Amino acid sequence: LKLEMPTVNLDGEVTVLATVQGVVQSLKSCAVTWQKLISRVLQEQLKKVPQGNGPLAEIDLWREKNATLSALTEQIKLPEVQKILKILQEAEPEFTGDLQMILSDLKKHHMEAQDNVKFLSTLERHLKNLSTGTGDDVISNTIPSLLNALRMVWIMSRHYNKDERMVPLLQRISWEISARVRRVVDLQTLFREDITAAKIKVTEAKATLEQWKKCYFITCIQVEESGSERYWKFDVKRLFEETDYMASICQELYDVFQVTEELYNMFIPELTTVSENPTGVDKLRREVNIIISPMEDLTFDPFSMESAHDWALVMEEFREDVTVEIVRQIFVENLKDPPLYKNHPPVAGAISWSRSLFRRIHHTINRFQEVEELLATERGKEVKQKYLQVAKKMKEYEDQKYHQWRDRTEHIIPLLLKDTLLTVSSPTEELVTTKKSICFALNFSPEIQEIIIETKYMEHLGLPVPEMARFVALQEDKYLKYTSKLKAMLDRYHKLMDMMNEAETKLLDDYVQELWKILKAGHKRLTWKSVGIGEFIVQCTQTIGKLELLVLQIHNISKDISSKLQSIESTDLFKFPRSKSGDKLPGANEFFDHVKCEQVKDVEHMVRKYSAIPQLLIEVEGRVAKTNSGKSPKLASYYAYWEHRIYQVLTQLIVKNLQAFNATVLANVPLLQIEAVISVPELTLQPNASEIEKMTVQAIQDCVEITKHFVRWMHGTCIECPPQHIKADEVVTFSFYSDVSQSPLIIEQAVLIIGNVNKLLASLNKCLSQWKKYDVVWKSDKGAVLDRLAAEKPACVVFDEHLQFYMKVAQEVTQRTLIKDEQFIRLQLAPLASVLQENAKSWVMSLGKLLNQLVREELFRLQDEIQVG
Repeated sequence: LKLEMPTVNLDGEVTVLATVQGVVQSLKSCAVTWQKLISRVLQEQLKKVPQGNGPLAEIDLWREKNATLSALTEQIKLPEVQKILKILQEAEPEFTGDLQMILSDLKKHHMEAQDNVKFLSTLERHLKNLSTGTGDDVISNTIPSLLNALRMVWIMSRHYNKDERMVPLLQRISWEISARVRRVVDLQTLFREDITAAKIKVTEAKATLEQWKKCYFITCIQVEESGSERYWKFDVKRLFEETDYMASICQELYDVFQVTEELYNMFIPELTTVSENPTGVDKLRREVNIIISPMEDLTFDPFSMESAHDWALVMEEFREDVTVEIVRQIFVENLKDPPLYKNHPPVAGAISWSRSLFRRIHHTINRFQEVEELLATERGKEVKQKYLQVAKKMKEYEDQKYHQWRDRTEHIIPLLLKDTLLTVSSPTEELVTTKKSICFALNFSPEIQEIIIETKYMEHLGLPVPEMARFVALQEDKYLKYTSKLKAMLDRYHKLMDMMNEAETKLLDDYVQELWKILKAGHKRLTWKSVGIGEFIVQCTQTIGKLELLVLQIHNISKDISSKLQSIESTDLFKFPRSKSGDKLPGANEFFDHVKCEQVKDVEHMVRKYSAIPQLLIEVEGRVAKTNSGKSPKLASYYAYWEHRIYQVLTQLIVKNLQAFNATVLANVPLLQIEAVISVPELTLQPNASEIEKMTVQAIQDCVEITKHFVRWMHGTCIECPPQHIKADEVVTFSFYSDVSQSPLIIEQAVLIIGNVNKLLASLNKCLSQWKKYDVVWKSDKGAVLDRLAAEKPACVVFDEHLQFYMKVAQEVTQRTLIKDEQFIRLQLAPLASVLQENAKSWVMSLGKLLNQLVREELFRLQDEIQVG
């Protein structure tokens, strides 16, 4: 593309050369040659198109254009060429007009090529990655980066900011992505690979196609949000119709591999059982491989939209084949234990399950027949044959199930209807009158209900049912009503029996026997074919209702009796004197007298409650035996039951109170006080330990003897025993005392209390022993001591020692702790200290008088001696 240069000499000024005719003619000839060359080159460049379908071909085209036009432009810029143009312009301006237009076109096209190369080069790296990069990188990085670069080109480029330039480029990129998918998803090799690897490839291919479209629309939004006046409003169908179709093909291929994998997994149990037989394993694998074999040798491109019909036929054949195979496998695996629809019975449910599987393959084969091309193939014929085999097995399965049910139903229904209404759990035929001796249960076989349901579903399935089965099914509402009422009646019966304790069961024996006699008809005589079932239920219900009412009335009376006994049992028999803080505590005699006095009051209340019990029992007698004597033989055991309860309550009353009294003895809360006194020659308690022990024993005895006020009933009655005159002057009253007082629990508590009191008294006596160091104060014979001192007339220092001792005693005893609280007794030591102090002071006075007397005598003696001398 070299410009031809003139041969004339161009040395000199432009204005001078422009006047030389020969020079101008030579230059004009040369300029015409240039004009033709440039025009031809421009026309050729404009006609050039990218050599390839991909986007890189477009970049190469613009680079080639830029190189060609750059070569011409650089020559035009040469000084010699510029001088020639100036000479022609100076000589003949009208001649250079066409040439200048050509040069202007050259400049314009050159600048366009140069600009396009600059901007398209920013895409080159991404486009190469699009062609050769790995799947993950292309999806996550390359496509988003490429679309972002395209957006910048659209915004900044002066030429690729128009639809006519950008759309073809996007189409080429779309073609490149499609080509990449075709390379990765090569069906001739893909089906020979590991299924997991094939699924990964197909998944990545589909993701790449979807990412391309997703990023495109994201870029559209970004272009609008950037404020650019030129939006991406391109024809989406032109850009994505093919890639969308390819994505759908990838999804179908993924489904094929998924189904294939599931078929292999379905064969795993079979493969396990025939693992020692390689031939069996290979056969099973071949069955699966045959299904997918048509896809390995396709004669068309599955990704081409032009082959959509052919691909649809292949997929349809695959689906039908897979459906028949899966249904066959499900049928074989679940023959023995078929999955049932909700509320379906076993047999009809199994038949319904088999028919539902048949409908699936029947629907499949119907669609198969609608497409003649499918049945015409060898594979289509194989599928049809497999369908017929499976359908035959299903029909045989249904017939077998139905006939087995029909035969059994005709045999079993008469036997089931002969069952009695009720069964009894009693081990013997004799109805022994003890609590819960008989437990009745509904004897309605679940098989009857199952037969009813099976019959309904069999008729719904269009299968003939035995007449007896239809008759039973028509009686369903009646059976449901009977069983419901019988269950309710039996529940009420068992609840009633559970309500009664053993004493009440014996009390109401006649009523219970009457009820059992009625119920026994349902156990012995009435069957599910009987006509008197309704009357039986009514009779049972009424009898139970009457007994139920009577039991509730007895329970109400029992609650009143129990309430009175509870009140008696909870009585506090050891009510102690109340003293406010700082008040003087009562003495021992006062304390135990108060307890005794309170017990007398409580006994009156308890005896009144006890005396009211017989009248309540007479009320029970009136309801049960229709008498009010208090000595009905029918209630003998009931009287005994309550008398035993009274004994238990009284025993518990005494035990609880003795336990409470023992706890009071051990508690560190003083309730009574005693004093320490001098009973020459010893220190002692007042009252002394023996007296306090007697008081405690008496309090325990008083507590137990309270039961003497509760008079026993005559045998077989609830009437109190009258006093018995043993002798003329001796009257004996039979009370609970003789039995209660012998209770080991009461004896144990009594012994425990006395032992704890004795331990306490021993501890208090030990406390007194600390005061024995002062025993000289009260043990010494004052008169004898003073006479001895008077006779001996000791020195004053001897008197001083005696005086110091007694003065120390008088002072020391007032500084000792004068109250000792131990458990429930307070020991007052103040009276003892006062006596000791007075005695000590008396010693001081007596010694002082004696000392004074002796000193006076000595002074008088000295005076006499002085006077004599």
